[in-house]
Amino acid sequence: MTREEITAMFTRREGHWRNRDAAALAADHAADGVVVSPTVGVLEGREQIQRIYHLWITAFSELVLTPMDLLVDGDRAVLVSNITGTHSGDFFGMPASGRRLQVLCASVFTFRGQEIIHERRILDFTGVLVQIGVLKAKPAAGA
Repeated sequence: MTREEITAMFTRREGHWRNRDAAALAADHAADGVVVSPTVGVLEGREQIQRIYHLWITAFSELVLTPMDLLVDGDRAVLVSNITGTHSGDFFGMPASGRRLQVLCASVFTFRGQEIIHERRILDFTGVLVQIGVLKAKPAAGA
């Protein structure tokens, strides 16, 4: 993919996030694509990838993914985004807490043709669990 095609894909994906469209987000991944994530480990195949998009979209109402930086180098891209939402549904067996979530995420994408063949998501999952009330954090000494 060219830089322009990759940029256009991510612009289109912003709309899919706004529309909460897990199927459209997953459709950008190759049928044999892989996603590596701290929340779910390794996902293989579009069906599993769509399942996790759906899980995030249904667990967090008002889920917004705000792109901050997109870096493109050949057939790879890095997208840094801010994710916000309200924990209003089941999230990996954790019932809704009504608490707000805000987390910074970086995803490294590799493309094959016009599709994402590999994505590595980097985010503070422990921080997510603290924010939604599953884990308790101790204040730093002297704070």
